[in-house]
Amino acid sequence: MLASTMASPLPMHCLASLRKSRIHLRAAALGLNKRNYSSKKGSSTEYLHQSVVPSMHYQKSLPRLPVPKLEDTVGRYLAAQRPLLDEDQFRTTEKIAQDFQNGVGKQLHEELVAQDKSNKHTSYISGPWFDMYLSARESVVLNFNPFMSFNPDPKAEYNDQLVRATNVVCSAVRFMKTLRAGLLEPEVFHLNPAKSDTDGFKRLIRWVPSSLSWYGAYMVNAYPLDMSQYFRLFNSTRIPKKGRDELFTDEKARHLLVMRKGNMYVFDIVDRDGNLVKPAEIQAHLKHILCDPTPAAAFPLGVLTSENRDVWAGLRDKLIAAGNAEDLRIVDSALFCLSLDDESMRDHIHISHNMLHGDGCNRWFDKSFTVILTKDGQAAINFEHSWGDGVAVLRFQNEIFKDTTECPLVNPASTAAAVDSASAVRRLQFNLDSELENGIKKAKENFDSSVSKLTINAMEFKKGGKAQLKKSKLSPDAVAQLAFQMGFLRQYGQTVATYESCSTAAFRHGRTETIRPATTHTQRCARAFVSQRGQHSVEQLQAMLSECSKYHGQLTKEAAMGQGFDRHLFALRYLANSKSEPLHSLYTDPAYAAINHNILSTSTLTSPAVSLGGFAPVVPDGFGVGYGVHDDWIGCNVSSYPARNVHEFLQCVHKSLEDIFTVLEGKTLG
Repeated sequence: MLASTMASPLPMHCLASLRKSRIHLRAAALGLNKRNYSSKKGSSTEYLHQSVVPSMHYQKSLPRLPVPKLEDTVGRYLAAQRPLLDEDQFRTTEKIAQDFQNGVGKQLHEELVAQDKSNKHTSYISGPWFDMYLSARESVVLNFNPFMSFNPDPKAEYNDQLVRATNVVCSAVRFMKTLRAGLLEPEVFHLNPAKSDTDGFKRLIRWVPSSLSWYGAYMVNAYPLDMSQYFRLFNSTRIPKKGRDELFTDEKARHLLVMRKGNMYVFDIVDRDGNLVKPAEIQAHLKHILCDPTPAAAFPLGVLTSENRDVWAGLRDKLIAAGNAEDLRIVDSALFCLSLDDESMRDHIHISHNMLHGDGCNRWFDKSFTVILTKDGQAAINFEHSWGDGVAVLRFQNEIFKDTTECPLVNPASTAAAVDSASAVRRLQFNLDSELENGIKKAKENFDSSVSKLTINAMEFKKGGKAQLKKSKLSPDAVAQLAFQMGFLRQYGQTVATYESCSTAAFRHGRTETIRPATTHTQRCARAFVSQRGQHSVEQLQAMLSECSKYHGQLTKEAAMGQGFDRHLFALRYLANSKSEPLHSLYTDPAYAAINHNILSTSTLTSPAVSLGGFAPVVPDGFGVGYGVHDDWIGCNVSSYPARNVHEFLQCVHKSLEDIFTVLEGKTLG
């Protein structure tokens, strides 16, 4: 149940398009062209850049996430249920939902609104959402942690494992220092960059008090985004505890955790004065680790982070009792984890498997994020999901890619400093008794069993993309989502619960909202293309495409404005549970369970830094669909378990896209 309500792990599809009269968000796949990534270059190697506007300048005045009206939520819920149910089922669910709206739901809603009014510093979803993630007992691997892989450095020789690792570590420290000094450009979505993304505007807005600054940006169609999750990027770890995990952060720590062959090493990357350790020294230390002849760890501790959370919590207590508390604290407080893999990647599929789960031994999945670098210089970020939704991670990834490719601090000809790495680098050695050794062995067996069931496949549709769809006045995201509906219908003959993640970062402490892309419009259109071929004219099919696009656009806009139904119903259920009240039949209705059993879990991402992203399905009989609509092509990276055939699904999606583009060209379907 928890996994099915969890956010698709790359929740960055929709950000803001807001108009004067009322907030009005439309989709933008993190429109990177509309967001500024650096103002003035840093005057030293210490900062990425030095923003005129302080990083957290807008935070105080961000608008609050609205609690939707109950009747709107019930109406949206029923509209989303319509294509998933037959007539009788729908009538039953409609009756239950109306009873909820007029009775128990009304009381819970009033209570939620009152509670929200007395907690103006946050959002109504923030606490329950943290709780949902941290209380989940399943392994974070496959169930929660996603990955995003970096594009290769355009200069091939900079993709050497040691060179790239050194540059990534140096840029990461520069990012951290820029953020903590308040010099990182605030995260702002610019609808009219010519007006708002200018030095003049920035010099003006910096003098507007924080409590009013959002309104100043709003006047010029710029929408600042919530940055409250950023402080958890560094020095942070999810600590396993029985029943509910905790998030731990120690900003004083100055060291990096490096993993290789399941062995764990630490060394300082920030000196006592808070400055970046010399890049040549970092290079020397990393070289020392890469050349270390120590064999692969017989009992790699990292694999414990892939265990069931209660099992891991129990083993962690035993680790502490065996005298490992100090070394565990060193792991938990490290700036981040750098995993150096000894393997080279064969292809995209190999990259996806390696970056999503690997062999389980050379990762600390509980760190807020891990940078993984393979022998052939392929890089990716795998991140723990409870602390944040990927908006902060994507910003970090974009900045790191830009900095390492434009201002690398070491180059392929650089020589590592002649320093005593043997004493600067410490390999952590844990005391393990037979019980802990058995726990590690069992964790590895469980891990291998889980990941062996996962299949990943990718598809690139090369016959069109964003440019052509926009010319046809269609939403690129709507068309991609329609292709998934058509593809699934073609393969399995059904319309099923579908989840698309949408960021609500335009609001203070916003997290995500769900777009429900399976609609009566997509169902009608998919049937016309798949099972009623030849029964509709090209004009009729084009009109259906337009209808799907319009409705999907409306759903996206509503979700980005916090006007979906999923989070509201989730918060009401959470409130009832917290008071130990019996749940209304809305929540025990099989239709509610079915719509939250998300067979198609989808999330989109396009960025100049990211080559592909991916995550596992959130249910055993589901697909995990990562996708990106580019100017002239559409890419999908999809995962499944044995209950589904991912190769066939992608063939069906490809065929659906071919059909859609054929119709857009005014041709009849063959």
